[in-house]
Amino acid sequence: MLTEKEIDVLAKKLWDYHFLNQPLHKADAIFCLSSNDLRLAEWSAKLFLDGYAPLIIFSGGISHIGDLLEAKWKCTDAEIFGETAVKLGVPRDKILLEPEATNTGENILFTKKLLEEKGIHPGDFILVQKPHMQRRVYATFKKLWPEKDFVISSPSFSFKKFPNKDISKEDTIHLMVGDLERIKEYPKKGFAIEQEIPKDVWGAYEALIKAGYTKHLIKS
Repeated sequence: MLTEKEIDVLAKKLWDYHFLNQPLHKADAIFCLSSNDLRLAEWSAKLFLDGYAPLIIFSGGISHIGDLLEAKWKCTDAEIFGETAVKLGVPRDKILLEPEATNTGENILFTKKLLEEKGIHPGDFILVQKPHMQRRVYATFKKLWPEKDFVISSPSFSFKKFPNKDISKEDTIHLMVGDLERIKEYPKKGFAIEQEIPKDVWGAYEALIKAGYTKHLIKS
């Protein structure tokens, strides 16, 4: 049986792989892939208020009922994220809501459709997502909207400091393991571009699966 310290070392290896740490720059719009973590809404609002982009798009419906990503609110993710940003000082008319998406691919495709319908054509985006989901967002966006430029940004948490009262370290490790499986398998389904997974990262993934971190694996 692995010790907690050994599990943390393995999990940190996955965290470092998932987190791309791209340099942040100004863009035409902030595109937040909403989730069960309101810190993303707060980060999007901060980026807007700091002048990084003149528009925020929050995409996310009601999804993940009964799993590790289930939100504690009853409305759509986009709605609660939008209200959070307004409370922090973002003008309501600088926010667009896409309240139907239930996964990363739909976040992108439904937002693309919404912007086309409104005649809004951002040249580039700041994509906002959790640190440990950056690489999967990167791979999905590159596949589904390859003509657009983007940089991915997250609240600046380390693996050690990311968990809070709503998102435990255990759940975070389960999610990272599941996302690594998706990074490997989703290109075969046409959902994402292929990415190299270093041997030591895959070894950490296999060790964590043996340790029981299987709650976010793809359901057959």
